[in-house]
Amino acid sequence: MSELEQEYLTFMLQGEEYGVDILCVQEIRVCSQVTELPNKPNYLKGVINLRGVIIPIIDLRLRFGQSSLDYNENTVTIILRTQEKIKPMVVGIIVDAVSEVYKFSTNAIRKAPSFGNKIDSCFLKGIANIEEKLIILLDTQTLLNEDELFVTEPRPLEKNVSE
Repeated sequence: MSELEQEYLTFMLQGEEYGVDILCVQEIRVCSQVTELPNKPNYLKGVINLRGVIIPIIDLRLRFGQSSLDYNENTVTIILRTQEKIKPMVVGIIVDAVSEVYKFSTNAIRKAPSFGNKIDSCFLKGIANIEEKLIILLDTQTLLNEDELFVTEPRPLEKNVSE
């Protein structure tokens, strides 16, 4: 019986290497100007018009709670697309740099350890080890789920005045 293998596009984010299912990668673009939207979370940089499709652009560093970084010539936007036929979700993620494409067998992917409730692990699929390095594999289904991706902090209703 042959092992299932899956290819991942890897990219760098604050010195760590991450991977996404290559079947969800529509294209890789140089970082470009976005149209900003009002009243949005800080990690949602805005939207772009890509061949008639309006695509939200997410700074993945900020979405993961990391410090922001000035964009440079290595900074790219990876356009991801769900494989759903009816209403596919398309989103662009800004990353520090693209790295490699790796093929992992399902046996080579280890479950991500529990980090408690301090770290949101909903985007983690697992961790793969290749060439003496660990690659954090992202769950593209969760990453491309608008309910998870666009979670914002609840707005404060009213101040409670108690004396």
